[in-house]
Amino acid sequence: METVYLNSTNLDYWKNKATSNVMALGFFDGIHKGHQKVIRTAVKKAKEKGVSVSVMSFFPHPKTVLSKGAPTFDYIMPLKEKGKVLERLGVDTFYIVTFDKTFASLSPEVYVSNYLIDFGVEHAVAGYDFSYGKFGAGHIDRLKDDSNGSIDVTKVSKVDYQGEKISSTWVRQMLLSGDIEDLPNILGRSYELACKWDGAALQPLPYYTVPAAGCYSVTIHTGYGAVQANVVVSENRDAVYPREPLGPDHLGTNYVTIAWHYRVQAGAAYAYSL
Repeated sequence: METVYLNSTNLDYWKNKATSNVMALGFFDGIHKGHQKVIRTAVKKAKEKGVSVSVMSFFPHPKTVLSKGAPTFDYIMPLKEKGKVLERLGVDTFYIVTFDKTFASLSPEVYVSNYLIDFGVEHAVAGYDFSYGKFGAGHIDRLKDDSNGSIDVTKVSKVDYQGEKISSTWVRQMLLSGDIEDLPNILGRSYELACKWDGAALQPLPYYTVPAAGCYSVTIHTGYGAVQANVVVSENRDAVYPREPLGPDHLGTNYVTIAWHYRVQAGAAYAYSL
């Protein structure tokens, strides 16, 4: 899979390299089961048409650009990890548009012309609530008209779990509350968080949402394999402490990935001597 970072300086270059494709549209943070339905639909359409399949997303999140004070945002996963999941789902090209105020000010028609038609999109696939263009005025039901009929469109219906719509917002809420047991049913996998071991604690890498303070049952994937363990998230969620020592024989590397299973106890209620 090819990953392409798009901005105003290289847009024309990548337009010229684009070939016919089916494109899935969305932010896709976490790539939960709802996102997977959109992407798998695009992959199926691309196979039917005999063209490549692409995903067009953007970064950073609009809230960090359009909200006053540029608030921090709890990303579920960094772009590199998002790309790995998209590749496994069969995506050929992952476009990441720089989201800035200029991009946000594009009319729906200009967005469709500059970022879809000019990129060879024959068919666009998006969730039923996808919006685009200034103030989010564009929506999936008008995309074909905005392309003057040149792009066919598939609108993917919502995916729910136990009667609630699956969304990135819901995933964040579950992580920030510590109620993570059902995440595999929503993500299709355990939530994973990459960390760096500093000899005393596991330091979360950027662009992940660290679960709420508390003690958790996890699997730590290390250089030597998988270690079942309990860990404690600090009160301010900036460090993860193994309840049992993890020395070089366990780690084998300074970087590990934590797969989260369930919370044993709320609150950072333990002291450590590591």
